[in-house]
This record gives sequence, C-alpha cells and structure tokens, in this order.
Amino acid sequence: MGTMTAPSGEVKLASTDFPVHPLIRRRWSPRAFADRPVEPEKLLSLLEAARWAPSSGNGQPWHFLLGVRGTAAHAALVDVLKESNASWAAQAPVLMLTVAKMTTASGRPNAHAFYDVGLAVMNLTLQATALDLYVHQMAGFYPDRARQRFAIPEGFEPVTAIAIGYLGDPEMLDEKNRERELGPRSRRPLSEFVFEGSWGEPAQIVLKAQTPS
Repeated sequence: MGTMTAPSGEVKLASTDFPVHPLIRRRWSPRAFADRPVEPEKLLSLLEAARWAPSSGNGQPWHFLLGVRGTAAHAALVDVLKESNASWAAQAPVLMLTVAKMTTASGRPNAHAFYDVGLAVMNLTLQATALDLYVHQMAGFYPDRARQRFAIPEGFEPVTAIAIGYLGDPEMLDEKNRERELGPRSRRPLSEFVFEGSWGEPAQIVLKAQTPS
C-alpha cells in the first residue's frame, strides 16, 4: 500500500488501493493546530452531524463535554489529558470529551454504547473534514479524573477526548511529535482483516482484486 508524506502545513492524503470518497482520503489526525478559532456555526454543524448518527435502537447514547480555548471548560479538558497529549492538544481551539450512556431507555446494559459513540464521532469527523477542519481523537486521558472533574454520573462512561481545529504548522510541535506529524501514513491491506468462509482466510473478492491480471 502506498503512503504520502505532507510538507509543512499541508494535509496528508491517504493513498488508497481502491477508490473512496475524497472526504475519507482527506480525513487525517494532526497534532498541529492553527491559532485560529472555529466559527460557532461550523462547530454547531459538527455537533448536528453527530446528532444524526445511527445507533442501536435509536438509543443515541452519546454525550459531549465541550471546551473552547480561553474558557475554564477548555482548561479543565486539558487537565484530564495525559501529558503526552496535553503538550500539543492544549493549542487546539476546541476540545471535547465523549461520554457514553451505558444503559438503554429500559435500563438494560447497552453493549453497543461505545460503538454508537464512535459512529457519532465519525459523523462529526467527516463533517469537520468537509469544512476544512481536522479532528484528532485521543484515548490518552484520565477517565477517573474526568469523571470527578466534570461530575459524570454513574451509568455514564468517558470514551475519548477530541481536539478540533484548523491545520497548523508542524514546526510548532516538539521534535517527537513533529516527526510523527510529517511521517508517512499506512494501513494494513484488506487481505489481513477481510475474511470469508473461515477466520484468517482472505475473502475471494479481495484476493482477486489484488492478483495481477
């Protein structure tokens, strides 16, 4: 699979083996964010896109804690990030924490709550890409600290932290993160995770497409 390395301040397009929508090629998770606020109307569009994501039984278990740079909410979100993420994410104009409601409306455990939150965030991410914004999702935060800091009630679980903003210059990052920012993108080939008939056996449609004619 091919890759593409971006010059300073330019998006890294995915080099796909098969055609995909341009928004998917452009979606990328940078660490360098420009010193430019996200317009309120654009932020509302992102949240509206998340609102219309599919979910199991239309349960809509997603919740978002939002912080715009310069506010106490933004500072609090920086404080719950692990240090390796806080070092760059503090510069993002918008931070969010995603939270899942872990029970259904009838009070039963919702085994798909995290999955549904992921669907909502993917909707948000593609809407962001369409508006020339970038989203970086993070598992590196302290859930217990977040629960205490934001008074998250029982039955709700923090899932991910998110940074949102316009693309910035990698030169603003420390050396380690700058190297990661400018490094190549890569993905496993389809044959490693699309199976047919038995686990580990690549699907025929994939094998045929990857075999030279």
